[in-house]
Amino acid sequence: MGAAEYVAEQVEQALKQHGYDTTLHLQPQLDQLQSDTLLIVTSTYGAGDYPDNLVDFINEVRGSTATPCRYIAGIGVGDSSYDTFNYAVKNAIELFEQKQAKLLLPPLCIDVLDEALPEDTAEAWVPNLIDVLAMR
Repeated sequence: MGAAEYVAEQVEQALKQHGYDTTLHLQPQLDQLQSDTLLIVTSTYGAGDYPDNLVDFINEVRGSTATPCRYIAGIGVGDSSYDTFNYAVKNAIELFEQKQAKLLLPPLCIDVLDEALPEDTAEAWVPNLIDVLAMR
């Protein structure tokens, strides 16, 4: 939603330019996952809550006994003036790790107070993700 959606779109384009086949899910569902690698891009609402478009998906993952993906990475877009800064991406990664997904690299936590364009910060981070993807 909002800035996180712009970031996700920018990252998707950058990955496609590097030859990666990507699918952007604005309202993800567990049965839609077609890849063994998932990149979650999200903002945080309220007291560390997930945005509305992720709540059902996260609940599906929580209730699943299967491993939803083998690899996980994340980008959080948040405001560091809140003590729950980027909790949604951190909590999502923790959930996937509990489900046996392997974290590819530490999440990128973008602070909208410091960044003019969060999507540019995310695009500059993409080579780090590509390097890790190339090594698996």
